[in-house]
Amino acid sequence: MARERLDRERVLRAAVDLADEAGIGAVSMRGLAQHLGVVPMALYKHVADKDELLGGMVDTVLGEIETPDPALEWKDAVRARVLSARRVVLRHPWARRAIEAGTRRTPAVLGHMDAVAGAFRSGGLSPDLTHHVMHALGNRIWGFSPELFEEPAPAEPPTPEQQEAMAREFARRFPHVLEIAVAATQGDLGRVGGGCDEQFEFEFALDLLLDGAERLQRAGWTSR
Repeated sequence: MARERLDRERVLRAAVDLADEAGIGAVSMRGLAQHLGVVPMALYKHVADKDELLGGMVDTVLGEIETPDPALEWKDAVRARVLSARRVVLRHPWARRAIEAGTRRTPAVLGHMDAVAGAFRSGGLSPDLTHHVMHALGNRIWGFSPELFEEPAPAEPPTPEQQEAMAREFARRFPHVLEIAVAATQGDLGRVGGGCDEQFEFEFALDLLLDGAERLQRAGWTSR
């Protein structure tokens, strides 16, 4: 690639490939230059700094979001676009962090937001209701949802006796949480992943929000 003529698109695609291979932490102007086999100064003709580089990388992956079939009803169109965005962030795991940390609303970012909002408007939702539904969707429009908690792994696994004592104490103090956990794992609380299907949970929440938006639209809801 070093022998090929560099342009902005090639630089951004190489940065995306590097992040896919080694994680977003590996992406720097110096690291990318080494990956491309050029001197760092060669990159500054195409991106001004690392912030612009990251913004361009986000734009590049957002370009992979598929445009829904124009014949789809508005709820199906929103669902299709959001689930396409989810497939994109699953292909590029670093993208979630980059999107959350983004400080620039680039044309690609605004374009995706506008497309989602436009689908709501085509379904008859008012600008007022669309505004609030977009807030409710939050980062789901980018294909991910906030995690409740990320539990750190213990430095030393507990002994069977300690596990049993901890389970009894947990059941005494948090019976409803335990009830939910048992239902989620079909009783196997030791199952890896806690029994949650992240794709199912994402689609379940998305459908709840879209169904709720449709109900409010039919009722003529207004925040005023």
